[in-house]
Amino acid sequence: MPGWLPHIYDVAMKPLEKTRFEKIRANLVRKAQGHVLEIGFGTGANFRYYKNAERVDAIEPNPAMSKHAVKRIKKSKTPIYTYQAIAEELPFADNSFDTVVATLVFCTIPEPAKALEEIRRTSKRGAQILLFEHVKMEQQMTGKTQEALTPVWKKLCDGCHLNRDTLELVKRSGLEVQKVNSYYGGLFLTIECRNPQ
Repeated sequence: MPGWLPHIYDVAMKPLEKTRFEKIRANLVRKAQGHVLEIGFGTGANFRYYKNAERVDAIEPNPAMSKHAVKRIKKSKTPIYTYQAIAEELPFADNSFDTVVATLVFCTIPEPAKALEEIRRTSKRGAQILLFEHVKMEQQMTGKTQEALTPVWKKLCDGCHLNRDTLELVKRSGLEVQKVNSYYGGLFLTIECRNPQ
């Protein structure tokens, strides 16, 4: 195989991979209904996918990220209200939300177990919790590589933990896991849960 072929292949596949990635995100977020809480909205990538939400309250701790979301908020057909806050200390009353959405954020939350407690507190009984996250892979060699890379990766990528087992954290939180889909060999998961409280 010529040395340049893998590079050409990667360039050619990139748009397809991006399309599939966005489709996963869109299909999950479109399930959100009623009064929605979004954890870590970043640049607002999810905002265009809210089709059945009455209102979205979205938190983001990084003000630099929030600035990039302004255009997406204006384009959204769903009312979106943003707050500078952290997931471990949500500025909302108990039993406020019908749905909670978090996509690609649990890897960066410093205290994920505490964030899940706050999600349970602020979501209503029977509320759906929709997560799309990258996780530590089950393959032993890949998992060890993720462990080895995480200290450097955290410094380069805003605190991102390559080795976080988010599914296990969710199971321990008391949320009822209803459906898990695996993508890209188990590197990414969608996790659909319910708050049983």
